Amino acid sequence: MNASTRGIGMTSQRTRDRLVARLREEGIRNEAVLDVIRNTPRHLFVDEALASRAYEDTALPIGYNQTISQPYVVAVMTDLVVRANPQKVLEIGTGSGYQAAVLASLVPKVYTVERVEPLAVQARQRFRMLGLRNIRASYSDGTEGLPDFAPYDTILTTAAAEIIPPALLEQLSPEGGRLVIPVGGRERQVLMVVTRNGDCFEQEHHEDVIFVPLLTGQI
Repeated sequence: MNASTRGIGMTSQRTRDRLVARLREEGIRNEAVLDVIRNTPRHLFVDEALASRAYEDTALPIGYNQTISQPYVVAVMTDLVVRANPQKVLEIGTGSGYQAAVLASLVPKVYTVERVEPLAVQARQRFRMLGLRNIRASYSDGTEGLPDFAPYDTILTTAAAEIIPPALLEQLSPEGGRLVIPVGGRERQVLMVVTRNGDCFEQEHHEDVIFVPLLTGQI
């Protein structure tokens, strides 16, 4: 059974509809985001042994001490990203590639960076298989951003930083660029949105979240 067909029996439209119904119950109201969650094959972004759990509203391990985020969290963060109608988004922490795939249906250009090379390779393969040609994936230290293609309308990190990396702030568009980032340590993290206007950065605090830590240093 190949990647495009495995799990068909357990990923029926009804299964995906149940996930979307649960996200609505949890407060997700953006119908465009819900439609993309429904139509993105999450089972292709997890190990085959976990495919039967792909449409549960839970985070799942993807190896290398990393996880694919809970669909609710993906929906919340995606909604925060698309509210400002960005044309160019940078994601820090490709992981399985699921969040980037969701964004690719809503944003013209998605850049994504992963520091774990096997995950970066797997994600590229998935993007090619799904025909997601508007994603550019890179293998590098995400705390440095991706300066070659800056500035970005929005930067999204899928790992928690104890301190917001200055490079990410610098690579935001000075005219309303937004950084969506979990901030905090292992005990408590808060999802924040930082909006740049010139040299001023305004912070909004959203909900408590749990993410793996944002790694830095030599790769």
